[in-house]
Amino acid sequence: MPSTSDIDVREATFEGFQAVMGEKGGCGGCWCMLWRLPKKQMDAQMGEGNRLAMRAVFEAGEVPGLVAHADGVPIGWIQVAPRAAFPRLENSRVLKPVDDQEVWSVACFLVDRAHRRQGVALALLNAACDFAGQAGGRILEGYPVEPRKSPYPPLYAWTGFAATFRAAGFEEVARRSETRPIMRKRLD
Repeated sequence: MPSTSDIDVREATFEGFQAVMGEKGGCGGCWCMLWRLPKKQMDAQMGEGNRLAMRAVFEAGEVPGLVAHADGVPIGWIQVAPRAAFPRLENSRVLKPVDDQEVWSVACFLVDRAHRRQGVALALLNAACDFAGQAGGRILEGYPVEPRKSPYPPLYAWTGFAATFRAAGFEEVARRSETRPIMRKRLD
């Protein structure tokens, strides 16, 4: 088990991203395209179609996220980009914009099962703050879950846990659902 100091987080390559997603493509073949595509399109291309769509994002020169490594092996992923990269958030009743400020968004996490509960998500989130800030972002926003019952399956917390966001210095700015806060951190 790596300690958090042994976790190396860097800009994702498609190969590293794909290694973290595994054969199933993350949560049921979404390949982290849920917030990037209309629901009908995302569902229609579940699996290989979504994998190819995310590959196209990488091939277009975008760095859509970061990958955590332990001993050189990819073990975790965080998707982070300007909110405009995730048009489906605009139509969400719960996650619609809080105000008109330009924000970057943390859209997805995935940590390899063998490395969960070891600080990987926090390392990814802290690195995402640095990444967004270096790219000119002034506010980073996240949409974690705050389940009322425990235990909560980590695989279903693909937007992260609110406790992790709090540990990284995020503050709640809105809550339109009992279990889904919108959290922000100023980066400047």
